Amino acid sequence: MRTKTFAAAALLAAASLTLTACGSGADSDKPVAVVSEEAASDRAATVLDKPFEKPDLVLTDTRGEKYDLREETAGKPTLIYFGYTHCPDVCPSTMSNIAVAKKALPKAEQDALRVVFVTTDPDRDTPAELGKWLTGIDTEFIGLTGDFATIQAGARTLGISIEPTTKDKNGKLVSEHGTQVVAFSPKTDGGYVLYGEDASVDDYTEDLPELVKGEKP
Repeated sequence: MRTKTFAAAALLAAASLTLTACGSGADSDKPVAVVSEEAASDRAATVLDKPFEKPDLVLTDTRGEKYDLREETAGKPTLIYFGYTHCPDVCPSTMSNIAVAKKALPKAEQDALRVVFVTTDPDRDTPAELGKWLTGIDTEFIGLTGDFATIQAGARTLGISIEPTTKDKNGKLVSEHGTQVVAFSPKTDGGYVLYGEDASVDDYTEDLPELVKGEKP
């Protein structure tokens, strides 16, 4: 297993140091998760010794309805990722990796798993746009949008830094955001496992059977 244990507080402090700007040149190769730097390329899952509390987020889903993250995912194995639909690289690859791995689970476990994609670019990622994008990856994935400040604050509680969408030097709109996927236990609702952008389909395929049970991968 490719695992490493870190103190959540240390990760939280370190994660604010760097961001990934999707499709923005050299910066797109720098993961926000210090895990990726310290754990090196041979490690995918980082098991936290002090789990993160699930963000208290009430946003809008792809149907335009209110979605209370804590309420809707309580007692469910949950993966949370912050990104945006116009991202040309890490966001679609991360979500696609999870989607492929999910299909290897038994049907009942697929149904239990919640995969939540929270946009970092709410001005462009309307409920309709989120729904259209996620449908091409997995129709059961949950897309959330809303007020940027609310989303940013929620991400910060997980040590994930995101910034408002800006134009790069070529005039292209980019959203700088952390690339961690946080897994929450169905037993405690705590975010106890962290993945960086280098996590592969094989990594998720190997780990999801444990994650849906709330066990350490």
